[in-house]
Amino acid sequence: MKKSTTARRPSPAGKKAAGSSQRAVKGDSKWELRLYVAGQTPKSLAAMNNLRRVLDAHMPDQYRIEVVDLLANPRLAKEDQIVAIPTLVRKLPSPVRKIIGDLSDTERTLVGLQLRPG
Repeated sequence: MKKSTTARRPSPAGKKAAGSSQRAVKGDSKWELRLYVAGQTPKSLAAMNNLRRVLDAHMPDQYRIEVVDLLANPRLAKEDQIVAIPTLVRKLPSPVRKIIGDLSDTERTLVGLQLRPG
């Protein structure tokens, strides 16, 4: 059997360790995102809805979102050095990225998540 020698394009999920397959990047790895909000304010709800809309359109079933309500757990803001809300933190893939705001600007959100070049 002859092996293909074509180069693989980097996946939007980021670089993987040498020897990992492209299929594993697409099918098995999930992006880990944390959205910091303050209760059920209009801006917090908009951020949650806008984030799900963007991710469902551009990478369905490839993400996991943890919503952190800082009204209930204010000490959790220290871990990711949150200074404004809502703030989205991309934990995985590396590097960590932060986007502040309600994520209503789809283009800015895609660039911030590195799903589209800036």
